[in-house]
Amino acid sequence: MNTTQWLQTKYLPIPLIALMVLTRYHHFGDALHLPDASLAVFFFAGFYRKPALLAFLLLLAGLIDYLAIANGTSAYCISPAYVFMIPTYGVMWLAGRYCGRYKTFDRIGLPLNVGMLMLASTAAFIISNGSFYLLSGRFDEVSLSAYIAGGLPYYLPYVGSTLLYAAAGYALVKLLAFLPALQSRHTSA
Repeated sequence: MNTTQWLQTKYLPIPLIALMVLTRYHHFGDALHLPDASLAVFFFAGFYRKPALLAFLLLLAGLIDYLAIANGTSAYCISPAYVFMIPTYGVMWLAGRYCGRYKTFDRIGLPLNVGMLMLASTAAFIISNGSFYLLSGRFDEVSLSAYIAGGLPYYLPYVGSTLLYAAAGYALVKLLAFLPALQSRHTSA
């Protein structure tokens, strides 16, 4: 079974849901918490190619945010711009769907997947931060250039954590796909 086939199995949603539930409360992470894996979750959900999973994960993200706020997490990010999390995560899902076309991670497939993941993560950053600047009502007296300068330090953690989760996800999928071949060699020896 190649990586794409494994990512399209019926079991994929379970670890994606678990990862989002376990990491969404703390967007950037700290010494006790992993950073938010939502972008990587939506990216891998794109491999699964089921719009129902996309809709479920969008609802789950909203429910987790609601529960986090109800339990004391700051509601600072909740504004009219919150609705733009849908296209933010949609970009990641579409990138995963596109990358699902590449069945192997060879010298062509791997750079395409990494490049698409970087491009989608950057687009997600621009959509979520741009909509927050324009629609939240919290930056009426801040110029766009000042907002960009203030938000730029968040870009690397935003994209970096997504790339780390994706690398870990790809490595895990490769390991799981390799295990049956390893077991078959072991039993035939």
